Amino acid sequence: MSTCATASRDLSEPLAGTATTATTWLLLEQPGPWGAEALTASHLAPAVGRALERAVKDTGVRVALIRRPGRHPDCHTHPRQRVFIAHTRPGRSWIRTTTLTEPERLLALDFGALGAGDPGGLRPVATGPGQAWEQYTGDPLVFVCTNGKRDRCCAILGRPLAAELIASGARGTWEITHIGGHRFSPTLMVLPHGYAYGRATAQSVQEVLDALREGRVVTEGCRGRSTWERPGQAAELAIRELTGEAGADALTVLRTEGAAPAWTVTVEHTDGRLWRVGVVQVAAAPPRPESCGSVLGSPARMDVVGVRAVRASRPVPPVAATAVTQPSIEEPPRRATTSARVAPV
Repeated sequence: MSTCATASRDLSEPLAGTATTATTWLLLEQPGPWGAEALTASHLAPAVGRALERAVKDTGVRVALIRRPGRHPDCHTHPRQRVFIAHTRPGRSWIRTTTLTEPERLLALDFGALGAGDPGGLRPVATGPGQAWEQYTGDPLVFVCTNGKRDRCCAILGRPLAAELIASGARGTWEITHIGGHRFSPTLMVLPHGYAYGRATAQSVQEVLDALREGRVVTEGCRGRSTWERPGQAAELAIRELTGEAGADALTVLRTEGAAPAWTVTVEHTDGRLWRVGVVQVAAAPPRPESCGSVLGSPARMDVVGVRAVRASRPVPPVAATAVTQPSIEEPPRRATTSARVAPV
C-alpha cells in the first residue's frame, strides 16, 4: 500500500524547516475517538473547541488534544482531564500543568500573555486541593501524532510508536491530534523546547529524550523548533549542523527579513556569536502526495543557501580601573578565532 509517508521517505524529502509554528502550546487531555478536526469532532463539546480556536488566534498559542496511548473506546466518562501549557522560547521555556473537569474554564486564560511567554496569563481553571497550576517536573514529554482520521499514516505508524515508547518506560508519552506533516510520520514533538521530529523510531526517540534530560538537542530527524517560523527553523538547524552546538537554549532567531521565496535570518548564540543565514523556498520535485488520498503536489521546502558569520563573540567589557603601583600595559586586540565568511551550508 502506497502512502504519503512512503513517498516522502523514498524521495528523501528534507525534514528541516517543516515544523508547525507555535510559541506556546495548550494541550488538553480528551480520551475517546477523535475526528479529523478533533477540537470540534471528539467528546470535547464542539462549542468549547470552536471558542478555544477563536481565543488563541494570532496569539502564538496552538491548541491540541492529547490522550494516553492504548485503546480508545467510545466512552463518554472522563471525570478529570490533564492540561499542559508550555512555552518554547529559548532561555524562557516552561511547562505548567493542572487537571480540570470543565474545559470551558480554559477560556478564562490570557492567551496573549501566554503566547508571549508570561505565565501570569494563567488563571484558575479548577477548584479544590491540588488543582492549581503547578510547574511540571515529571518525565520528559513527548507527543506522537496518531490521529488516523486526519491521515492514516499517523495511525498506522504513530500509534505503534507511542505504544512502544510507553512499553519501554517513556512515561511522558502521549498521543496528540495534529502537529502537521503527515508525510513525515511517525512524527512527534517534545516539550518544553518544542522541537518536532519526523520518521521517528523508538530508538531515535529515546536518544532525543536522553538529550532532553541534559538540555541538549538531537538534530538527526529534527523538523525544527516550533518557536520559529519555517525559515527560522531551517536557519537554526543549519547553524547547529555547522557548529556542532547541541545546547537547547544556546541559539535564538533574532529576526527574519524578507518575504517568500527568500529570507535572511539572523541567528545569535548565547556567547555572542552571530550569523546571517540565507534561506529560500523551493517547490519540492517531483510531485508527491502531501497527505494520503490527496492529489499530487509540490510542497514548499526550505533550503539554506548561505551562512555568514558576522560576529565572532560578544566583546569582553573593560575591567574597571584600580589603583596600581606600576602603569598598566594594554594588550593588543586579539584576532577573532572565527572567520567572517563561512562556507555555504
